[in-house]
Amino acid sequence: MKETRGLIFDIKRFAIHDGPGIRTTIFFKGCPLECWWCANPEGQKKEHEEIISPFQLEENDECIKDVIGDEISSQEVIDEILKDRVFYEESNGGVTFSGGEPLMQPEFLQSLLALSKQEGIHTILDTSGYGTQSIFEKIVDDVDLFLYDLKLLDMEKHLKYTGVSTDLILQNLSFLVDKKQNIIIRIPIVPGITDSSANLNQIGKYLSELKSIIRVDILPYNKMSEAKYNRLGKTYKLSNIAPPSDERMSEIKNQLELFGLKVKIGG
Repeated sequence: MKETRGLIFDIKRFAIHDGPGIRTTIFFKGCPLECWWCANPEGQKKEHEEIISPFQLEENDECIKDVIGDEISSQEVIDEILKDRVFYEESNGGVTFSGGEPLMQPEFLQSLLALSKQEGIHTILDTSGYGTQSIFEKIVDDVDLFLYDLKLLDMEKHLKYTGVSTDLILQNLSFLVDKKQNIIIRIPIVPGITDSSANLNQIGKYLSELKSIIRVDILPYNKMSEAKYNRLGKTYKLSNIAPPSDERMSEIKNQLELFGLKVKIGG
């Protein structure tokens, strides 16, 4: 696999919520979705952008800005990943490619997956599923586990809250199921948007008819990213929404389990 270059905005070491074991998570810059609850708004644009530094000491100080986005080669990323190999071996961990949306940089992703497999590193793709099937066809054999987002099955609501339709997402999920891939579904639980009984029943029924779904992770919405929106000069649309209670998360877990699904709260 030839070396390629891509744009990332973070490398997170010792991650324990991005798949099994201790992992290194590589965050790709660029995403075709604009989810209202996005936890990584700095990963949405597929280009460098400025963000106000959190280390500005006084309100009246001259505005200090940082640039988000590092151009890097696939080999440079692999060199960083390999620094933590011992932790992967001890914990059955590996590398997770996240974002943003890694599918937006297909050649870079393909190169990183192939190089990781050559080194015997367990690979995970954390994805919205929004990309062409041809991309999945090129990478599927080098991905050990897919963390696959499902947010809303209602087309109009999905368009409203993410900016894209569900067509490609569901088509690609069916493709991966047909290929008997290892898949964990991730559902963000956003009060008033994704947590309705109707949406959860739709998702539960849909998933119950698929095979090779290992588990469903339900991820409680939190407001920790609101400050990043402000620093990017973006409007945070959910400032008045409170995170779901532990009791509500347990109710949702029970509701989805009625469809015969294995469900976990959190990632």
